Amino acid sequence: MSHLKQLETFVAVASRGSLSAAASAEGVAPAIIGRRLTALEERLGVKLMVRTTRKLSLTFEGAAFLEDCQRILNDLHNAEASVSAGGVKASGHLRITAPAGYGRRHVAPLVPRFLEAHPDVSLTLDLSDRVVDLVNEGFDCAIRLGDLPDSSLVSIRLADTRRVVVATPDYLARHGTPATLDDLNHANCLSFGAGAAQRGWVFQQDGQTVMVKIAGTMECTDGAVLHEWCLQGHGLAWRSWWEVGQDIAAGRLVTVLDAYAAPPIGIHAVFPQRKHLPLRVRLFIDFLKNTYGNPAYWRRGGMAS
Repeated sequence: MSHLKQLETFVAVASRGSLSAAASAEGVAPAIIGRRLTALEERLGVKLMVRTTRKLSLTFEGAAFLEDCQRILNDLHNAEASVSAGGVKASGHLRITAPAGYGRRHVAPLVPRFLEAHPDVSLTLDLSDRVVDLVNEGFDCAIRLGDLPDSSLVSIRLADTRRVVVATPDYLARHGTPATLDDLNHANCLSFGAGAAQRGWVFQQDGQTVMVKIAGTMECTDGAVLHEWCLQGHGLAWRSWWEVGQDIAAGRLVTVLDAYAAPPIGIHAVFPQRKHLPLRVRLFIDFLKNTYGNPAYWRRGGMAS
């Protein structure tokens, strides 16, 4: 049996999560996939996977071996493609994680376009507001917003976003448009948090970053709810441009206090330190950077075309 075929089978099973999924993708019986894995483990003298009827998981040795196999197979594929008429093509499975709200609006809509351009790539998108452990959980890349902690991970800045104070035209007509930060004392501000957890809204005034305590009749720990309340005309909200850009472009919301806007925050792609980043990962990061780097994308409120 080809040693290379064993490695390809091992990577396919690990990436797809089951023997049956790998077998279906190759068009063979699951028993054939199982025999290849058994032969690979016997040849290496180490257990790579723990297989039960319900779950498949990598051992410690299997997880380390998987990364080496992915790199070897990717390098081999690129070497073959570089001398072929078609040039280098990305292939394999891509696992991406992003914050839930941002991912729904600005990652998920772009995935079909990326896969249309790279038909040999498949992709899993995990939307979660927790900080995912990329290495131990097997993710290729994370999209993260704001300041990044020091770590062994590598980051690429894809774009900048900023927070803006918004309200509906109807709310401003009824309650007036705030012109200074002091005017927030007389406005109904929709707060993110719960009671003492609310820190305030951040602005820039006279070259200094200032935090303004705000108050209002409604608060929530879910940003999507605050967004909806704001659209219903219940008050002012301090939201990220990526969330309210479409509403601003459509005239549903209006920005105020723009002269006091805080400095922008970064949108980053984060990935594990690797000597050879898989081509599919590099192409996906480049795709996001090119999309977000187009000013027309944000003028449309971040709507993919």
